[in-house]
Amino acid sequence: MTGPAPVAGEGAVDAYAKLAELGLTLPTVVPPLASYVPAVQSGNYVYVSGQLPLVDGKLPKAGKVGAEVSGEEAAELAQICALNALAAIESLVGLGRVVKIVKVTGFVASAPGFTGQPVVINGASNLFGEVLGEQGRHARSAVGVSELPLNAPVEVEVIAEVA
Repeated sequence: MTGPAPVAGEGAVDAYAKLAELGLTLPTVVPPLASYVPAVQSGNYVYVSGQLPLVDGKLPKAGKVGAEVSGEEAAELAQICALNALAAIESLVGLGRVVKIVKVTGFVASAPGFTGQPVVINGASNLFGEVLGEQGRHARSAVGVSELPLNAPVEVEVIAEVA
């Protein structure tokens, strides 16, 4: 992977090197499913639209967490959402410009009685931390919902500060 050098200041992590070290490749940006763009910059912030765990345009697993999808599977899917969010940031401004992942909101399509939403969204949070180090630590919400687009088990949206 190539890209601009980190500019986030002292202690900045080279996201491209970390992705390579982790054996991860940024996917192609997921095309929007409706009338929106994958990410938009306003001032020093990039707002990433909700990312589903699509791989090559398909959901690896569908259904409700706590029923058709286990919590562990959902956490892995949340990692894919996070990787898709990083791809959206990369396509708009480049990962090297990320100063901080500021806020992550995770939505978990939950079966009745499932209350493990925070653990599911840890899949995304942990990926941001692994790739961006301290720059990846963020505020977060993890919300249980009844349905998500395409019957996806999880969706993640991100706000990132950029230089």
